Amino acid sequence: MVPLAHFTCHGRGEMIGAEKGTPPMTPFMLAVQALLEGDQPPEPATKPSRPRPVAKAADTHVILRSLAEQLVSEANAVLRGRGVGLSLVDDTGPGELTFTVRHGDRAARVRTVVSGHTALGQLVKARAPVGEPRELTSEDELQALVLSLLGD
Repeated sequence: MVPLAHFTCHGRGEMIGAEKGTPPMTPFMLAVQALLEGDQPPEPATKPSRPRPVAKAADTHVILRSLAEQLVSEANAVLRGRGVGLSLVDDTGPGELTFTVRHGDRAARVRTVVSGHTALGQLVKARAPVGEPRELTSEDELQALVLSLLGD
């Protein structure tokens, strides 16, 4: 898995590693391109969900949601003109924060469900067996989740 990284600019305003006439791409965009060229998608690492204080769970949810927006934008820049792009939809309900990333008929939902003074993070992936609630092992695994939706 290629980690997200920030590009640094060369003194003349060129992106390091970018060829002339080629738009600069982030490591995640390169991973999306590699999928389009036949690479196998990664499987996101998950762990059993565990209750945590509401403030901590909400903070994690907001971080994941912000990162999801960035990843969807980057992926869609690569997917432009190649068919269906990714969508990102927010939803809330009583005691729940949710966002869903979708590509065609494939989708993954990240939920934070509040119960009393604790909250439980959950990853719900379409076509995955329903069982014990699971969550991503870290924010970095969101990249793998998005890539898995593109490569299924």
